[in-house]
Amino acid sequence: MPGLDVLPPALIGELVALGLCAGFMAGLFGIGGGMLLVPFMTIILSHRGVDSSVAVKMAIATSMATILFTSLSSVRAHHRRGAVRWPLVRGMAPGILLGGLVAGGGAFALLKGQALALVFGLFVAFSATQLLRGKKPAPHREMPGFWGQAAAGSGIGFLSGLVGAGGGFVSVPFMTWCNVPMHNAVATSAALGVPVAVASTLGYLIGGWHLEPALPGAFGYLYLPALAVIALASVSMAPLGASAAHAMNVGQLKRAFAFLLYGLAAYMLWKAFH
Repeated sequence: MPGLDVLPPALIGELVALGLCAGFMAGLFGIGGGMLLVPFMTIILSHRGVDSSVAVKMAIATSMATILFTSLSSVRAHHRRGAVRWPLVRGMAPGILLGGLVAGGGAFALLKGQALALVFGLFVAFSATQLLRGKKPAPHREMPGFWGQAAAGSGIGFLSGLVGAGGGFVSVPFMTWCNVPMHNAVATSAALGVPVAVASTLGYLIGGWHLEPALPGAFGYLYLPALAVIALASVSMAPLGASAAHAMNVGQLKRAFAFLLYGLAAYMLWKAFH
C-alpha cells in the first residue's frame, strides 16, 4: 500500500480508530465523516511539522478522498434495504459534480474560510434546531423538479468541497424538509456522497498539483498513506452503521442526527473565531 512505510505504528493505530468511527457515522447518518476526520487529521499533520495553513487544506482534501470509499460501502448497505431514492440521486448528482469541481479546483485554494465557517456553523445549528423541534413540513411540499434539484446539488457540492464533508449535513435536512422520510433521506445522502467525493477530489488534484510534497507520500493536498489506512478501516464499519440506522425509529434517528449537527456547528464556529 503506497507510503505506509512512512507511518509509525502508533500513527497507523490512530488512523485506523479514526477510520472506524468515520465509517460507522457514514452508515448511520448518511454523512461522509469528514467533519470528524478534518479536525483530527489537522492535529496529526500539524504534529508532523506541516504548516498550519497547509495542514487544514491537506486534512480537508484527504478526508474528502476517503469519503468516496466510505460512501460506496455505506450506499451498498442502504441499497440492499431498498432505502435509496435513486431518482433524487440522478437529479442532484450533476449539480453536485459541478459545485464540487468549482469548490475543490478554485475556491478551495483562494478562500481563507473564516466567514464561510461562520455562515456554515449557523446554518447547521439552525438545521439541527428544526429537526429537534419536530415540526412537520408543509404536507404539500415535495422535492423540486430537475432544475431545482440541480441547483440544490450545486450548493451541496460547493459547500462540501470547501469544508471536506460528504454533504449529509445539508442534504438530509433539505430532503426531510421536502417530506422525504428520514431513513430514505439518510440512505439517499449516502449515495450522494459518491459524486461529492469524486468531484471535490478531482478539484483538489487540479488545484494542488503544483505543490511540493509537505510529507513523504503526499501528492498536492492529498496525504496518500493516511488516505489508504482510513479508507480501509471506514469501509469495514459503514455497513454496521447502516444496519444501526435502520434499527432505530425515526424519532431516535432525528435526535441523534440533530445532536451530531450541533457538534459540527460548534466545531465550525470555533474555527471561525480561531
